[in-house]
Amino acid sequence: MRQYELMMIIDPETDERTLPALVEKLLAVVPAQGGSVDGTDIWGRRRLAYDINKKSEGLYVVNTLTMDTDTSKELDRQLGLNESVMRFKIQRPTV
Repeated sequence: MRQYELMMIIDPETDERTLPALVEKLLAVVPAQGGSVDGTDIWGRRRLAYDINKKSEGLYVVNTLTMDTDTSKELDRQLGLNESVMRFKIQRPTV
């Protein structure tokens, strides 16, 4: 198991009150495959450096995860298919 950091930019039309439930649903694959979600930090609505899908704002969410590489690949696949996730990046944190 390895530590990962996941940053997501969620569609700004998503209701901010339902954002924690949406993030939990998006990350459900991690505990299902033996990993763990160690922390979730919701930054809220931020202005984007450039428009994505004709939107100038997004909801930023940063997660700390512990999972193996197969789970990382499956999470990458599922986030890419979800229409409410505008951008995401999974990376190993620097020491």
